[in-house]
Amino acid sequence: MRERTIQFFEIVLEKGGEQVRCEQFDFPRALGGMALGSLDERMWDGPEQTLIGTVMPVEEVDYLLLHRVKDGGEWLSVIDLATGDWHELESRAGQGYLDTTAVAFLPYGNVVALMQGATSAPSHKSLEGWLRGLQVFGDAPLLIRPPVSSAEVVHLRSADGASRIEIRIGAHKSEALSKRKGRLAQFLQRATDDYGDLRVTVSISVPPGGGRDDDRRRLLDDLRDLEEVMPGAADVAKARLVFSDAGGEEYGRLTEFVEHHITAKRRVSAVDEEGNSIRLTEALRVMRDAAVVHEEELRLAADVPRG
Repeated sequence: MRERTIQFFEIVLEKGGEQVRCEQFDFPRALGGMALGSLDERMWDGPEQTLIGTVMPVEEVDYLLLHRVKDGGEWLSVIDLATGDWHELESRAGQGYLDTTAVAFLPYGNVVALMQGATSAPSHKSLEGWLRGLQVFGDAPLLIRPPVSSAEVVHLRSADGASRIEIRIGAHKSEALSKRKGRLAQFLQRATDDYGDLRVTVSISVPPGGGRDDDRRRLLDDLRDLEEVMPGAADVAKARLVFSDAGGEEYGRLTEFVEHHITAKRRVSAVDEEGNSIRLTEALRVMRDAAVVHEEELRLAADVPRG
């Protein structure tokens, strides 16, 4: 049994250059309606790929299989591992070969779980394009991003200072800085305005040693000013935060604010005891079980408490 990766993401809305959470989408209703739809209603021709959605029920719960139709120019062939004989797969009119990703929509925080059947299978960005292209939830400007653990934000709020920060924001996301008043935000805004459509990386360090506590606190304040911006606008955002223990001793902690991604590794059987193929149904069951195991962590990351 091969080990596969389950990736968790959250669906948010883009408003005014910022990414904001929203009310829970009615995924069961959307999938139920899609299951009755025609192929044309489930297929989206994107700029680089054609995607088709198929609804697959497992134990009375609907899941989504998102397929990428392989390009007709791709070289596909089959080999007999016993004899070594091989032959090309011929494309037939009206047929297409697919790469498939299994998708589970969780009932809280607009969190989704994905398991790709192959590296060329649809990614979370493909799912984003498919949802937007077919307007599954209307014309809402949906974005799919890795959930950023709120535990990282807790570290930011409880720190005594910052000795080093590194942050990169592309010009196409600089609008998110317009309402921020800190020195760091204004510097990044000015840099992107002056240099145009470039990625600007800022790295600031405060030298170690006594007498620099005020500088470390001011640098921390500038970083806190970007707290609500970093998950959506920054390509890179990390810092070495400074803390003091009960005895007055200082220690540092490297904190990442962008890609604190929650994943799970699970083994997925391809056949049952009789040798029948079960890879897709088994994958969906494994994803469901992994979501249960990681529910508390996912709820914390999506800021959705139980209740």
